[in-house]
Amino acid sequence: MRKTIIGATLLASLLLGGDYLGNYSSNPYGANSSSNKYGSGSRYRSNSINNSYGQYGSRYSNKSANNPYATNAPKLYDSQGNYRGKLSSNKYDPDSVSNPYGRYGSKYSPDSINNPYGAGSKYKNDSPNNPYGAGLKIYGQ
Repeated sequence: MRKTIIGATLLASLLLGGDYLGNYSSNPYGANSSSNKYGSGSRYRSNSINNSYGQYGSRYSNKSANNPYATNAPKLYDSQGNYRGKLSSNKYDPDSVSNPYGRYGSKYSPDSINNPYGAGSKYKNDSPNNPYGAGLKIYGQ
């Protein structure tokens, strides 16, 4: 069973083209949740989006979710493998979840995590807004 899980994770990482960084989730108890300060959300973990000195959390790294000018930010995928945009604070990137006019950032788009009736519904298991859900998978490049 454990080999199957490890194999599936490695295969997904190769297919999606990046490092698995955890899940973008508001669930503070999920081991892979970015909100779990003892799990994937730890500010001491080298590939955490919450590590202000790491490549995925720094304000200066082009691969960071926290750099407002990053163009190579981590990507989000739902449980079905659908692309849900870049986890980025860049308001000008068309794929950024912070772009209020883009497909993945608009509160009116069904593909946006900012739409409480679409991908951002607090009742969907893979929504980052569900406090008990799994959230979206984060892959860094």
